[in-house]
Amino acid sequence: MQGVNRALFGRLFVAFLAFLVFLGCNSGSATPGPKPKPAQGSALAAAAVSGLAGQPLYLKLCAPCHGADAKGYAADHAPSLVNPTFLESASDDFLRQSIVAGRPGTSMAAYGQSRGGPLDDAGVDRLVTFLREQGPAPKPLPPMTPGDFQTGLAICTQRCLSCHGDAKTRGEAVSLANPQFQAAATDSFVRYAVAKGRPGTKMEAFTGKLSEAEIDAVVGYVRALGNGGGPPVKLLPEPTGQEPLVLNPSGKNPSFSLRADPCPPPPPTPPAGTPPTGTPPTGTPPVCKPDPRFVSVDQVAKAFAGKQRMVIIDARPPSEWRRVHITGAVSIPYHDMKRLDEAPKDGTWIIAYCACPHHLSGIVVDELRKRGYAHAVVLDEGINEWHRRGLPVTAAEGVQKPLSEAPPPPATLR
Repeated sequence: MQGVNRALFGRLFVAFLAFLVFLGCNSGSATPGPKPKPAQGSALAAAAVSGLAGQPLYLKLCAPCHGADAKGYAADHAPSLVNPTFLESASDDFLRQSIVAGRPGTSMAAYGQSRGGPLDDAGVDRLVTFLREQGPAPKPLPPMTPGDFQTGLAICTQRCLSCHGDAKTRGEAVSLANPQFQAAATDSFVRYAVAKGRPGTKMEAFTGKLSEAEIDAVVGYVRALGNGGGPPVKLLPEPTGQEPLVLNPSGKNPSFSLRADPCPPPPPTPPAGTPPTGTPPTGTPPVCKPDPRFVSVDQVAKAFAGKQRMVIIDARPPSEWRRVHITGAVSIPYHDMKRLDEAPKDGTWIIAYCACPHHLSGIVVDELRKRGYAHAVVLDEGINEWHRRGLPVTAAEGVQKPLSEAPPPPATLR
């Protein structure tokens, strides 16, 4: 993949110099006493990715959910970023807004520094350039006027809601009611998606199946989903890196019963006379070994209410911690795990969570287990379910509870 061009390199260099000046200007502002630890928020997170070109930057930040090939569905509902009809219709501005602001209430975090994430403008540009290199250039889309809402409602109730959900429930596909989707998308972008679909996915092309007026009506309904947005969110202060890791340090250790994903069944016995293929004979133990690594929201909530001793880690980018986090959780994002060095090695339970709800938190738990932390586990249902149930969170002003979600689709539908 091509590297960063000369102009982007220059912008990176200037951003780096500005960062050094910032450090110098603030070097004398510390209060007397022990030297504080560096902030764990956007400045430190930016330093961890500032030297990465487009492809490695994508692999570090985006691939855990969108896949190494950017075709999507590595985790949660993350869609393909290289589908040809998406790249044809998504402007650079749409891509930038989506990276910077994310999709609040979903596992798509805000990655822009202005929202508390790790990416400066140059980093966002490198990601946009990388995605542009994966497929067709954007087409100029003619302006259009959304059609009749009631007609669109009738069509979408029959054809769209089972995948996309509505303003109250999130489906397996892109949440069309998400306020940041509505802010980034244009009427023409929505219409192109309805007309052309997303080849290779369940999103069919409706040209020839709906009339032009009916497609316009679908756009009218989709755009109306964005009318229920609340006031702007005032983010919490960014994490400092000095928040105490251990909750209730004098409390008792909880007793958790963990869940493991099941192993796939062994392959069937081949018919007699089938030539050997080099695979282990039927009846040998499967390669997969069940890994108890998931603890339920119910159990953690009970331990939380009982003031029991534990560490709760928010594995999402700091921008999401600044929107809402479990009360007492520390921000140790999956892309910058240096604070794991501070975790106690005394058998204390360490629970990591994200919104996926397993993937980013699983990266943190994998790293902890590599370091010998046998009591590191994933919060099974994730932060969104914790928040939906009204369990203790620290939330920025204006943050709403996440939409309820449909069950994840089977792998065959991805």
